[in-house]
Amino acid sequence: MRYAWVGLVLLLAGLILLHLFVAPYTKVEESFHVQATHDILAHGFPYGDNIDRSNYDHFEFPGAVPRTAVGATILAGLSPSVTATWAGVSQQILARAILGLYNAAALGIFAQGLRNSFGQTVAVWYLLFQGSQFHLIYYASRPLSNMFAFGITTIAMRYLLPDSMSRPGARVGVKLPLCLLTIAGVIFRAELAILVAFTAIFLLANHGMPIFPEVVVAGVVGLLAGLIATVGIDSMFWKELVWPELNAFLFNVIEGQSSAWGTEPFSFYFVNALPRLLLNPLVYLIAIPVTLRNPALRRPILPLILPSICFVTLYSLQPHKEWRFIVYIVPALTATAALGAGYLWNRRDRSVFARIASRLLIVSTAASFILSNLVLLPASAANYPGAQALNALHKYHDQQHLSSGGATVYLGNLACQTGVTRFLQQPFEQGWRYDKTEDETAKSTADFWDQFDYVVVEASTDPEVNDADETQLLHALPSSHWKTAKVIDGFAGISILRPGTPATGLAERRILSMVAGESLFNLYAEVRDSVRKFVLRGWWVELKMRPKLKVLRRIRDD
Repeated sequence: MRYAWVGLVLLLAGLILLHLFVAPYTKVEESFHVQATHDILAHGFPYGDNIDRSNYDHFEFPGAVPRTAVGATILAGLSPSVTATWAGVSQQILARAILGLYNAAALGIFAQGLRNSFGQTVAVWYLLFQGSQFHLIYYASRPLSNMFAFGITTIAMRYLLPDSMSRPGARVGVKLPLCLLTIAGVIFRAELAILVAFTAIFLLANHGMPIFPEVVVAGVVGLLAGLIATVGIDSMFWKELVWPELNAFLFNVIEGQSSAWGTEPFSFYFVNALPRLLLNPLVYLIAIPVTLRNPALRRPILPLILPSICFVTLYSLQPHKEWRFIVYIVPALTATAALGAGYLWNRRDRSVFARIASRLLIVSTAASFILSNLVLLPASAANYPGAQALNALHKYHDQQHLSSGGATVYLGNLACQTGVTRFLQQPFEQGWRYDKTEDETAKSTADFWDQFDYVVVEASTDPEVNDADETQLLHALPSSHWKTAKVIDGFAGISILRPGTPATGLAERRILSMVAGESLFNLYAEVRDSVRKFVLRGWWVELKMRPKLKVLRRIRDD
């Protein structure tokens, strides 16, 4: 059992890859990084004056502010050259796998630091808790600026653990985490400046002014290294001198434009986001309080937990809130919980409370793991109808042998938000054209709609109801004929099945068959029916699906 934590690190990496393979598609918030990765792989880095800008998504859809292409450049650079011959989602999966394994390695490095500082029991509890937290595992491979920054911040926090801070040469442990946190903030997420500031203040308060020169040096080195990377790469990528995170800070914070995406109350991160991120309620109801109440446990973890809580508290003043903005503190909170769980586990034979609490933590962790992988993962994987619609369109076109070439396709807003990426599109050289026009004036004309062989629009449970795009299409081309080629269902909640109500398992079939073929779904169905009959007395829970998108095919007179 000496190296049990290593096996759990490998399990953690395997879970990240499992979530990736079950849900290989991306949402709109990931679109910049995934499109930029595709364009660099397909057309090379946009350096020089002779490039064809129409090949690059960021020139066609620049967004409100420029975003950094450093992460996309790294993913494209690390992708083997053999992927140039791959088609469809395979390249996208590989690029995301690189990101996911990078974050898994960072979590493994952090777990090793916990083992060195507190022993294997704490490291094992940490990895068990971390592996049962859905959001972090599911998003570890997702190309978001937050997840590019996450690996750097997690490694930085590893060097704030006691094994780095208490040994000879501790000043290296002070400089390295501050430098890494600064680099992550300068390149990927400006809000990390708050975490850097509070971490520096704590280190100065804990170690005194003698380390002040090292703190300053770490900040300056991190700032310069980050600026060289982001300004150098992004100025070439955008064809202008730019520091993306500075632009984003000015746009979102100084101008207050982020509020257009919604606002939340001050308490949101504490009462909503953090419980969702930690998932297991006993982590924050039992394990973390045990650590914080015990001075011997609390003192060594303060360099992580105190700056993290201060960071979230101050950042809560920003009206627009999303859980991914604070995901960097999850390892620190989980480590704090692991300390408490390890303390209870080691005293389970000496205390009734420790024995009951440690058993409850085992049960709740197992329940969180089951919830994460058997409920939340399938539900989330069923929420990418745009990707499913585009794949169905291509398959339909091939099966119908409609032409030896490609087709012209209009992709509506919902499709673009729920999985459509350039990785999934067919090559331009084979005659395929894709249009994502959002201009309502252009879409009101007959010439606009007359060019398309297919349109992908929103669907409804009522076949007589048309979305805005389809309404404009039929109004602009009243004499045209369109056939519904495919209807794509998407996640619409959870259905509680009463005794006697048959289970359809439509979402489960699609997801499980994708992982291991029809045989895995058949096994699942047998287990489901047995558990439902002999354990749950006929009750069951399954995913509820409803029509989200439909593919319309133009029927031309000729």
